[in-house]
Amino acid sequence: MKLRVARHTKDLNRMIDFYGRILGLKVIDQFKDHDNYDGILLGMPGFDWHLEFTVSDAVPVHSPDDDDLLVFYAPSLLEFQAIKEKFIANHVKHVEPINPYWAKHGITFEDPDGFRIVLSIIIH
Repeated sequence: MKLRVARHTKDLNRMIDFYGRILGLKVIDQFKDHDNYDGILLGMPGFDWHLEFTVSDAVPVHSPDDDDLLVFYAPSLLEFQAIKEKFIANHVKHVEPINPYWAKHGITFEDPDGFRIVLSIIIH
């Protein structure tokens, strides 16, 4: 089974910058004017999941909850620190998580749509 998490956005370029350039996901595919939708699929090649962001004439109506999270696990402390520093250098908004677990085991940021992501480390 594969997983795709899809979300409509107001600004596709900001999502590409955030999830691609800053977080480090790769462009897997993209499409233009598919039934009035443009979109991009971002993930890691060879993995069974990816994120899809779309734009159209319809304006998204989002109300993210502080516990609506995408959690990304870095494979090492070194990679975790590098990604964290990249977020901070790009002035990405750091927020305190509602769940105290994420305050102890990661760092939480907001994406351009106001949804939260957590950076954490894989624990073996």
